[in-house]
Amino acid sequence: MAQVEDRARKSAAGINDDIGEEMRLRLFRSQFLLREAEQRAFDLFLQNLVKGTSHLSLGQEAVAAGFACAMQPGDLSFCTYRGHAHTLARGVPVEQVLGELMQRDNGLMRGKGGSMHLTSAEHGVMGSYAIIGAHLPIACGAAWRAQYKGAKDVSVCFFGDGTTNIGAFHEALNFAAVWKLPVIFVCENNLYMEYTPISSVTAVPQPAADRASAYGLERILIDGNDADVVYRTAQTAYAKARAGQGPSLIECLTYRHSGHSRADPATYRPKGELEKWKERDPVVLYRERLKQFGVDEKAIVGIETDVRKVVDAATEACKASPMPPLDILTTDVYADGGFAWRN
Repeated sequence: MAQVEDRARKSAAGINDDIGEEMRLRLFRSQFLLREAEQRAFDLFLQNLVKGTSHLSLGQEAVAAGFACAMQPGDLSFCTYRGHAHTLARGVPVEQVLGELMQRDNGLMRGKGGSMHLTSAEHGVMGSYAIIGAHLPIACGAAWRAQYKGAKDVSVCFFGDGTTNIGAFHEALNFAAVWKLPVIFVCENNLYMEYTPISSVTAVPQPAADRASAYGLERILIDGNDADVVYRTAQTAYAKARAGQGPSLIECLTYRHSGHSRADPATYRPKGELEKWKERDPVVLYRERLKQFGVDEKAIVGIETDVRKVVDAATEACKASPMPPLDILTTDVYADGGFAWRN
């Protein structure tokens, strides 16, 4: 039996081994970190330590991890209000993200931005945007800058399925295609635009992929719960953009395990739908993938243990951090750093 299992592992390792064990471990660590950090954010909300609304990505970790792991330093991420995972995937410390959600002085923006406005230019995270579709034209602008200056960085714009029915989506796609901009548009189709099934209000079955041809782009529809598939698709799109061959529009099929926001019990979902999608839980799926490729269980447990320690330490640091001082209330609001011009 041991010999049969060993042959199976070697066979699995010979399939799709372009990714390699080192990257697969990185992909798993990223997904597990996103899962633990997001779950902790929810737990802290239940303790009344996270104020205001927040939108979790539980169940959608493979998209953020796959694209981030395929990025190069200098590439830029543009996120929606559901941006915790993408921010963490680019290397922003858990403490800074949780601190921002908890409105603490150790937060990413010292507690002034909150859940929906995470930004870290240092890590290539060029903002989370609460206005649906607002960041697509901005991503085009960043890509146009790279093209004009002859730089090789690529802008990646993440958005939900509901954004595909917003005018900015079509304007940005057209602009990017005409100018062959180095930008990648990534639709995280979790089937619901807030509380409404995207299929109920869209003229085509796949809201992003089925519209690609209108802009001369390839139809790309992938399993957004499989980090290997996401990673490979991202690599191809990055290479295309860096070669000056223009944008890509990628639709990732995925599913959020929680409601739209912390206040949403998601009772509008059909009975059994969530349970069916949890059979394709990206974290569970990838953990099994590592074992299929011969990764030792001890190595997997080691990653999980280390990540939990990181999240626990970050949580305690945030609880101990003070609220931001009042003297920064009017800074970072206008270009001059204050509000004097209004007077």
